[in-house]
Amino acid sequence: MLTDEYVKRVYAQVEQRDGDQKEFLQAVREVFETIEPVFKDHPQYEAAGVLERLVEPERVVKFRVPWVDDEGHVQVNRGYRVQFNSAIGPYKGGLRFHPTVTEAVIKFLGFEQIFKNSLTGLPMGGGKGGSDFNPKGRSDAEVMRFCQSFMTELQRHIGQFTDVPAGDINVGAREIGFLFGQYKRLRNEFSGVLTGKGLEFGGSLTRTEATGYGLCYYTQEALRVLRNDSFEGKTVVVSGSGNVAIFAIEKATALGAKVVTASDSNGYVYDPNGIDLDVLKDIKLNKRGRISEYAERVDGATYFEGCRGVWSVKCDIALPCATQNEIDGTEAQMLVDNGCTVVCEGSNMPSTPDAIEVYQNNNVLYGPAKAANAGGVAVSGLEMSQNSYRLSWTFDEVDARLKGIMEEIVANSLDAAKKYGDEGDLMQGANIAGFIKVADAMVAQGII
Repeated sequence: MLTDEYVKRVYAQVEQRDGDQKEFLQAVREVFETIEPVFKDHPQYEAAGVLERLVEPERVVKFRVPWVDDEGHVQVNRGYRVQFNSAIGPYKGGLRFHPTVTEAVIKFLGFEQIFKNSLTGLPMGGGKGGSDFNPKGRSDAEVMRFCQSFMTELQRHIGQFTDVPAGDINVGAREIGFLFGQYKRLRNEFSGVLTGKGLEFGGSLTRTEATGYGLCYYTQEALRVLRNDSFEGKTVVVSGSGNVAIFAIEKATALGAKVVTASDSNGYVYDPNGIDLDVLKDIKLNKRGRISEYAERVDGATYFEGCRGVWSVKCDIALPCATQNEIDGTEAQMLVDNGCTVVCEGSNMPSTPDAIEVYQNNNVLYGPAKAANAGGVAVSGLEMSQNSYRLSWTFDEVDARLKGIMEEIVANSLDAAKKYGDEGDLMQGANIAGFIKVADAMVAQGII
C-alpha cells in the first residue's frame, strides 16, 4: 500500500500515462512502496520533483531495423534505446534481442538499471535497449546483417561519454562483436562504447562470468551476515542456461553447493548428481543447443517439458536466472513448501509481487535483482575504466573487485534498511540506498 501523499500522487500520474505498460508499472510500484520512509527526512526531493522526473525517461529512441535474410527476403524489426537517467554518469545498460521485447519491457529494465548502477558505487546512469529480433535459429551471416543495421541507427545516440550499452538476453560475444565492428566502421574511432567486448579488442576478463559470480558472492555474503550460513552443503535450483545461469552454477558449486537444475524456454533438466558444467557449456555456449540435449548426454538426468516446473524441485536455495516474472505466488509457495529458505535473483524482476509477498511472509532471505545481479554491470563499469586507461587487469584482480562490490551492496542495503525501514530487508534497503544517491545528484543539478 502507498501511504505517502507525494508518492501516491506521482504513481497515479504514472498509471494515467503508462497504464498499458504493466512491466514498467510493476517495477515503479515496487520501488515506490519501499522508498516512502525516505521523504520524511528529505522534503527537498518533493520540492525538486525528483519522483516526477525519475519515472520519465530522459530520452526514448524507437527505430526501424531492416535487414536481408539468407534467402534474400527483407525483414524488419523494431529497435529501442531508453536513456532513463544520467544523474550520476553516462547511461549504462544492456541490449536484449528477444521476441518479447517491447517499449514497456525496455522501460522497466531501464528504470531498474538506475538503482542497480547506483548500488555498484560506480558512476553510471540507467539505460536499456534492444529489439524484438530473435537470433535463435539464424545464421551468423543473418545475425551480422541485423546487428549492422541495428547499430547503423543506434550509433547516432551512444558514445563512451554518453551511453555505453552491453549485452543482455541473446546478446553475447558474437553480437557484441558485430555491433562494435559496425560502430567503429561508421564512426572511425576505437572507443569503449560497448562493454562485453572480446578480450582481443578491449574486453575485460571476468565480464562473461560477472553476473553469475556476482549473484553468488551477494548470496554468500547475505547468508553470512543474516543467517551465519553459506552455500556449503546446500541444494540449489537454478533457472535459465545462459551466461548468468551457467556461471552462477559454476560459482555456487565452487562454494560447496550442489546445483541440480538448469532450464530454457522449452523445459528444464533435473540432475540429482549435480549439473555437469562441461556438458552444459558445450550445449549452450558452443552449440547453442536446447537444454533437452543435456538429459540425452548425462546418465541419471531427466528432462521435463515446461520451464516453470523447475520451481517444483526441492532445494535450499533458488537462483532464478531466466527472465522477468518467472516465479508467481503459487510457485513461490511451492518453493517454500519444499524447504527453500533463500531466493536471490539473477534475472531482472523474476518474481511477481505475489511471489515477493510469499517470501516475506515465510522469512525467506530475498535478494532482489537490482542488487543481486548487479555484478554484470559492475564489471562492465570496470571494463569502461580499463578502456579509459588503455590497460587490462588480471582475472583475479577484476574478480576481487567484483566480490568487494557485491559485499558492499549487501552492507549498504542493510544499513539503509536499518535506518529507514525493516532491519534485514534487503529489498527495501537496496531500493533506498540506490535511490538516495541518484536523488541527491538530481537535486544538486537542478530541474533538468
